[in-house]
Amino acid sequence: MTDPTHVTRLSPSVTVIGEALIDLVQLDVPGDYRARPGGSPFNVAIGLARLGHRTALMARMADNAFGRMLRTQAEAEGIDLSYAPVATEPTTLAVVSTDPEGRASYDFYLDGTADWQWTDAETARTPQDTAVVHFGSVASWTPPSAEHIHCAVQRLRTGGTALISYDPNVRGALLGDPESGRQVVERSVGIAHLVKASREDVEWLYPEIPVEQIAAQWLELGALLVVITDGPDGAHVFRAGAGSMSRPGRKVAVVDTVGAGDAFTAGLIGALLRHGLHTPQALATADPDVLAIAVDDAVLVSALTCERLGADPPTALPRPHLPAQAPLEVTDLTFPDGTGPVGTGSPTPQPVQSVKS
Repeated sequence: MTDPTHVTRLSPSVTVIGEALIDLVQLDVPGDYRARPGGSPFNVAIGLARLGHRTALMARMADNAFGRMLRTQAEAEGIDLSYAPVATEPTTLAVVSTDPEGRASYDFYLDGTADWQWTDAETARTPQDTAVVHFGSVASWTPPSAEHIHCAVQRLRTGGTALISYDPNVRGALLGDPESGRQVVERSVGIAHLVKASREDVEWLYPEIPVEQIAAQWLELGALLVVITDGPDGAHVFRAGAGSMSRPGRKVAVVDTVGAGDAFTAGLIGALLRHGLHTPQALATADPDVLAIAVDDAVLVSALTCERLGADPPTALPRPHLPAQAPLEVTDLTFPDGTGPVGTGSPTPQPVQSVKS
């Protein structure tokens, strides 16, 4: 649980828009599952709150046992739920399975569930002091929610003050086919300043097209910064009007990769906030060395999450002896159960196990 005293109340705030669902995680005994709060936007909000950032979550949560589980978890993390409607529809379920290497796959049960029933009145209520808005994943391309969320984010982009972050978090079984997926993803890329996606995402959307070409296309659509995570090989960074760079992965003992990409997103947004890069202008003119530090922080947060069961990102410890902009180290992070990071977190371009980010 996040210590409320750890969050700087005058710091820039983040609003995360999207689904909050229940992951049914497969246990060792066949047929046994554990219910855990989840959904990419929900996980990002948890990650940001644990890193010490004021976070509001706009998610429709049901008035049932699973919905109350989601609210209880978010409130315990210090997340503002003032903009999260209580829904009459049931909670979305995702059945999570992992392969021998810890890579996760999902089967969704989402017909008529709470996450997709947004109204214009609900999405019109966004926090007025939001510095960063993050959206994406299933709610950003599942009707009827997609249109409401798109219009709300587009209004914020047009306003010109909030930094807009987007992660498509592709689920091919739900998107149908790459052509349909490209249409909805590119529409959202066009209203975002920061776009984060995984190599798996872009390879599904654009078969046989190099990552560099995909990033260039997204920059032409309006993004200022595109970050493509590459599992054990770290991440690749592309900027509008500037060159690209790659940052290395980290050696970890993988338990599973559930929530790894969401932890990366939270780590990246958190680092940008700490460096004051939470406006479109600041991001567009950011020093490349500072961006490298921000991406390294995100890689660390993601890597440590892979050493935990499920989406369980680390919590940042207070660092009063260091400037806010100082890079994160393994010793700066812990976990809600009081344990420290399991692995060394040492950078390496060739980790011994595969990590999906």
